[in-house]
Amino acid sequence: MKVLVIGAVDFSLHCLETLGKAGADIVGVVTTSDPSRYSDYADLESLSDYHGWCFKRVTDINSKETLHWIQQRRPDVVFCVGWSQLIKRPLLDLAPKGVIGAHPSLLPYNRGRHPLIWALALGLKKTGLTFFQMDEGADSGDILAQVEILIDAKDDAQSLYDKVTSFASPLLTDLYHQLESDQVQAKPQAVQEGNHWRKRSKKDGQIDWRMSTQAIDHLVRALHHPYPGATTSYGGTELIVWQVESVDWPYIESEVAYHEPGKIVALQNGQPIVKAYDGMLKLKQAEPALDFTPETYMD
Repeated sequence: MKVLVIGAVDFSLHCLETLGKAGADIVGVVTTSDPSRYSDYADLESLSDYHGWCFKRVTDINSKETLHWIQQRRPDVVFCVGWSQLIKRPLLDLAPKGVIGAHPSLLPYNRGRHPLIWALALGLKKTGLTFFQMDEGADSGDILAQVEILIDAKDDAQSLYDKVTSFASPLLTDLYHQLESDQVQAKPQAVQEGNHWRKRSKKDGQIDWRMSTQAIDHLVRALHHPYPGATTSYGGTELIVWQVESVDWPYIESEVAYHEPGKIVALQNGQPIVKAYDGMLKLKQAEPALDFTPETYMD
């Protein structure tokens, strides 16, 4: 079966490798001409060159030029995995088996933007991976394959990304063979039962020390690598916070209650211990390195 792959991130590279190992005839690989748009960008060109797969970088996946190039490859099916642009009708209709997308959630729940970040930031206990038939909506097409993925208390963005990637291999391999033999059983989405997540803004990544220690920890883990990190500021300098740790403060409970949110109450090996709404957090990993002073405040 002739397969064309569209993607630009680590997950795309993994899926491309998986399809190749499954025996797919990769007739084309399309990726972005602007890597800066993707925090988890991965180079698909090296693997394509190694296998001799036709390769193209594009700015607009729906342009006439791109459509013509894809049409020349004559794919039976297109996999669009890790791509930020919506696919429009001409491309959706180009291959006999259509365009198949992937979304790291249990569709129809948590459609939309930044699903791994929101799942961690909201403290969800599970997410998933869904391969679906793409239509003109956002993550709204028929479900073709799906698996549930548990989120551990210590998972961060990187570890959860790795989990999703590891679950993709067997799920995608089975789906490829089902497509090849025309045995896929599509399940329409009950879109009215699900929800849609909006695009994350810079403000969504800013730590508000009036939040609970748990909420701040969730936010920091949600924005860990490969994402840009949660932020706070000190003395007018923005800090990227990669890791925090809850601290049992040794003084009496009433004294803890007297400290205002954002106050640095002490240093431990040069790392600030900061008052949040309901407790203390140590900034275990933050950059740039600064000289902190007790009894001062995060901005």
